[in-house]
Amino acid sequence: MRERIEEMADFCDVEVALAVLGGKWKLLIVKYLDTGPHRFGELKRAMPGITQRMLTRQLRELSDDGLVLRTAYAEAPPRTEYRLTPAGESLKSLICDFDRWGAWYRGHLRSLASEETPEPESAPAPPATSDRPRTAG
Repeated sequence: MRERIEEMADFCDVEVALAVLGGKWKLLIVKYLDTGPHRFGELKRAMPGITQRMLTRQLRELSDDGLVLRTAYAEAPPRTEYRLTPAGESLKSLICDFDRWGAWYRGHLRSLASEETPEPESAPAPPATSDRPRTAG
């Protein structure tokens, strides 16, 4: 973890966020874990396009970055659960913003597809973002 912190020391804030959350699956994993702890198989079923190897890697990286906690229970059969840490839970508003933007953008694409000649002023307005303070980074 210390090496990772030193690696990101000179990054701007957006680069830090992308270094930790970049890729196709990490935000989806966080989204599913936002509903509570899940076992590996539950996460795999929720994301049918992800391979077992990729899910393992993404969970390990999220765990190494302190966003996901992996808990192995000494039971027969063995059981392992994944849950968000407090740092992972801090991403909830970001996930909500992505969800709102995705819904808006899907509607925007549909409206463009239904128009013969789209007029720029007729495009729907993008969704309002959360009230989090914004800082330059």
